[in-house]
Amino acid sequence: MSATPSTILVVEDDAIVRMLIVDVLEELEFSVLEAAVAEEALALVRDTTQMIDLMMTDVGLPDMNGQQLATKVRELRPALPILFASGYAENIDVPAGMQVIAKPFSIDQLRDKVKSMLPQR
Repeated sequence: MSATPSTILVVEDDAIVRMLIVDVLEELEFSVLEAAVAEEALALVRDTTQMIDLMMTDVGLPDMNGQQLATKVRELRPALPILFASGYAENIDVPAGMQVIAKPFSIDQLRDKVKSMLPQR
């Protein structure tokens, strides 16, 4: 019997990129929730019955940017680790408990980054 997989919320407005990230994470045996826009992500975060171990968000979202989303998410779930994906990773200042992965990233980079950020169980 294996442990319950960690649940990762992926917020990415580009459907193809989102699908690729979700496929990779599912292949790595994570449970994945998807949101195309920040509001959709917030609805999932507000659902207190929904387990979320990590949120991975694109920085450039159409309705609000990833950092604004992260601020709102942290008000609801203060301890949630947040990973930003950005084509301009070096230009981003991130608060504690948040990290950045530069696009494009490899499957190995994504796996290692996600695993390093998840609480060890």
